[in-house]
Amino acid sequence: MKRNELPTPCFVVDEAALRHNLTILAGVQNRTGAKILLAQKAFSMYRVYPLIARYLSGACASGLYEARLAHEHMGGENHVFSPAYTADEMQELVTICDHVVFNSFSQMEKHRATCEKAGVSYGIRVNPECSTQEGHAIYDPCAPFSRLGVTKANFRADLLHGVEGLHFHTLCEQDSSDLVKTFEAFERDFGEYLPRMKWLNLGGGHHITRADYDIFALDELLYDIRAKYPNLTVYLEPGEAIALNAGWLDTTVLDVVRNSMPILILDASAACHMPDVLEMPYRPPLLNAGEPNEKSVTCRLTARTCLAGDVVGDYSFDRMPEVGERLSFSDMAIYSMVKTNTFNGMPLPAIALMHEDGDCELVKTFGYEDFKCRLS
Repeated sequence: MKRNELPTPCFVVDEAALRHNLTILAGVQNRTGAKILLAQKAFSMYRVYPLIARYLSGACASGLYEARLAHEHMGGENHVFSPAYTADEMQELVTICDHVVFNSFSQMEKHRATCEKAGVSYGIRVNPECSTQEGHAIYDPCAPFSRLGVTKANFRADLLHGVEGLHFHTLCEQDSSDLVKTFEAFERDFGEYLPRMKWLNLGGGHHITRADYDIFALDELLYDIRAKYPNLTVYLEPGEAIALNAGWLDTTVLDVVRNSMPILILDASAACHMPDVLEMPYRPPLLNAGEPNEKSVTCRLTARTCLAGDVVGDYSFDRMPEVGERLSFSDMAIYSMVKTNTFNGMPLPAIALMHEDGDCELVKTFGYEDFKCRLS
């Protein structure tokens, strides 16, 4: 199937771009001995899990359902972190996960016996209290009053018996220099406990496959950690880096209205299909379009929901887009299909895979029953 024959809206994942990213990540593993896991919260298209499994060491989950998905479709190591677990969840998690990470010592004490009975390795997430982010506190685990991770003041060294690893996650779409800075803060507050551990997890937010990412500095940090703490297996959990710039959201112009400027109404929605546009917020790149007033015609791109603020952004074009024309938002493989919703009864986008020869496989479509089954 050709790409222009796919229905819209549709997430289209580029197999060649995905493989390119995986090759870069596999190179980091091979050079440094670190293990890289897919953070499923960013990208959970399990159709390509067998491909990912050929390059990475496994996957990490944010709860039971993601852990189950990786167990069923990925293979390799399966890790899970959640701010809290129920007893029922833990009973299943220890049967399908290799590592369980706890957010607090109270959670660890509640579930320690279950993990030990199952022979599952468990660890504690810490908060180095080193914020390196700017502009989006909603994604900053080190923001003031963060619930994520144990701070130095609340760390219980007396409860470390049986604990095999430490975990921190502080980054979001960042370079290796921020990881170096964070590790220095982490080592200052928690480094004394590393000689007694078996593993260290550096979390996610590493934009390793971005063109200007300093991979050399990442490699050097990982070499240094391995040399200083030879007892440790080191893990990284990038999400975006796996599928960065490896997908689009194709949409069709349904109507054009005017209110001081041309306003395009699309069959895709920011609120329903790319909610990070409104949450971060950010303006997603659009193929063959420019910044407002950069090209001859500037239009506002919106959706057909009743939410007045369901606006993707303002873009300029060489000519006025027509009703029925297809547009393509890029970098839409990540934090997109994992965050969709059916507000207003909006149809969910189809999911497609563009193979390396350019042929497109329509992986999944959604309909009324997918909307209805979430309600009662």
